[in-house]
Amino acid sequence: MFDRLHHVALIVSDYERAREFYVEKLGLSVLRENYREDRGDWKLDLKFGDGELEIFAVPGAPPRPSYPEARGLRHLAFRVDDVEAAVRELEARGVPCEPIRWDPYTEKRMTFFHDPDGLPLELHE
Repeated sequence: MFDRLHHVALIVSDYERAREFYVEKLGLSVLRENYREDRGDWKLDLKFGDGELEIFAVPGAPPRPSYPEARGLRHLAFRVDDVEAAVRELEARGVPCEPIRWDPYTEKRMTFFHDPDGLPLELHE
């Protein structure tokens, strides 16, 4: 019944900053970009594999709880062929990454970085 993920939706604090990060720094392609006047917010749909990443800029949204972690979305993970190469590319674009480490369960390399609102994002081989 469930064979693929259709989309993941994120709420951000600053539309322009989030758009620059996800489109310019991460290289995701814009599918749709709409200002929703009835809600007073922006909705940006980005291509993410065979699914979509929806970015909502909602004025006045409360910050994401973290450390200690709260229930809900813990992080978003991107599959890459080579974590080391992806880290080099991100850092060249001004996105700092944590040191690369081995996932003891998958036995693959992985690391984390953060979006402008502090949402943890993972790179995983």
